[in-house]
Amino acid sequence: MTEGEDKPLKYPSMFAKAELMVLTKVDLLPYVPFDMEKAQANARAVHPGMEILEVSCSTGQGMEQWLDWLKQRKAAMLERVCAAEA
Repeated sequence: MTEGEDKPLKYPSMFAKAELMVLTKVDLLPYVPFDMEKAQANARAVHPGMEILEVSCSTGQGMEQWLDWLKQRKAAMLERVCAAEA
């Protein structure tokens, strides 16, 4: 978040390949010039299906969702690996 909402447009190849964008430090929103809607629109312009999570380590906001996302991806990866080995 503190890097600016234009990052998906500056680095489109990175965002086009990403499944998830984690917007960190959202607890700082009242104190920094950042347009959350514009950031999300820019990310989805590059990758329409991208998931977006808003996270703050200070408040804990979004941490459970991020951990759940990671656990789901790990389980899916292990399932593919086990299926390939069978």
